[in-house]
Amino acid sequence: MHKVFAIVGMCGVGKSVISEYLEKKGMSKIYFGGVTMEKLKEASLEVTPENERIMREKLRNELGMGAYAKILLPRICECASKNDTVLDGLYSWEELKIIKEELNDNLIVIAIVVDKKIRYERLSKRHHRPLNQEEAQKRDITEIENIMKAGPIAYADYYVSSRGTFQDMYDRIDEILKEVSYEH
Repeated sequence: MHKVFAIVGMCGVGKSVISEYLEKKGMSKIYFGGVTMEKLKEASLEVTPENERIMREKLRNELGMGAYAKILLPRICECASKNDTVLDGLYSWEELKIIKEELNDNLIVIAIVVDKKIRYERLSKRHHRPLNQEEAQKRDITEIENIMKAGPIAYADYYVSSRGTFQDMYDRIDEILKEVSYEH
């Protein structure tokens, strides 16, 4: 079994930036948010922040707080049997527990963190699904209260600040990879 790197953090911290960096290093990538998009498409619903929230909560109401891990676990295990893998967007504590139970020490959780003000500025300027400050605050509270997003961030193995440049983040990721003896 290869290593699986779960990238966690609040919306707007740069999870996708780090996931893409690791993917460019040769890792397979599994995007948790892709499940939401697939389910919205199946339901013929428009991709909006509100519909995304409704779908995330619907899936978790039906399958429990570990819904995304339950849906993606076979794919995660298949990828990890062949290659090091990055998970972009693991959210809930329950998801973390499910994946950790299966992967044990092969799961490494990396939390990306930055000041809330910086996150909100980034979210307002991003091209894909921008959020204004009110929408970003609402999403934060919803994710903390309804999705239990804080657990995986608090319990991460490593932390990366996204306050500096992309290169600063990449350098920190490279330090972590070296520490966990990642060789690719």
